[in-house]
Amino acid sequence: MSEFIYSPPQADAPILHVDDDLLVVDKPAGLLSVPGRGEDRADCLIARLRAEFPQVLLVHRLDLDTSGVIVFALTPQAQAHLGRQFENRRVQKRYVAVVSGRPAEAKGRVDLPLIVDWPNRPRQKVCHETGRPAQTDWRVLRPEGANTRLRLSPLTGRSHQLRVHMLALGHPILGDPLYAEEEAADWPRLMLHAEELRLTHPQTGAPLRLRAPAPF
Repeated sequence: MSEFIYSPPQADAPILHVDDDLLVVDKPAGLLSVPGRGEDRADCLIARLRAEFPQVLLVHRLDLDTSGVIVFALTPQAQAHLGRQFENRRVQKRYVAVVSGRPAEAKGRVDLPLIVDWPNRPRQKVCHETGRPAQTDWRVLRPEGANTRLRLSPLTGRSHQLRVHMLALGHPILGDPLYAEEEAADWPRLMLHAEELRLTHPQTGAPLRLRAPAPF
């Protein structure tokens, strides 16, 4: 694999919601959520947000190549509350993906444990001996030519979970630089978008539905 050159997009991340406790934005594909290793990877979403919201705090991340809804806290109390919601799987997450081929069924669940593939980091892999439990529900939205648009609902939050689970299903996500091959890899971006988060407001307890339509 050739050396990765980080070239983040200059487009802003649209603000979807902001109040005294939390900040929700639509992350563009190709932008790190947090700084990477080295000065050339210092440009990232949280660094850009600090220019306007210096108190911003990390709650969760999206992969570099994934776009969509991501939530940040604006107080330590909100960060702790939101962190517990993610840890206890009380946050509902919905993604949209376009995958290679046509699944034989209309919906299903992938239940395969995952672990880092150490010789090939940052790749992850299925490992029934030492992998951590991981489950993803999927549903066909519509066919798109020889490919298929899916709704993905991860029940756990493992690194690269959706990407590895779709590969294991036999239908890798289009444009995936790590897991797709040949024609499936030849797309301008990873066709994966975090479309919706449903969570509880850390201060008021009100349910929040935070959504950004897929840009593809």
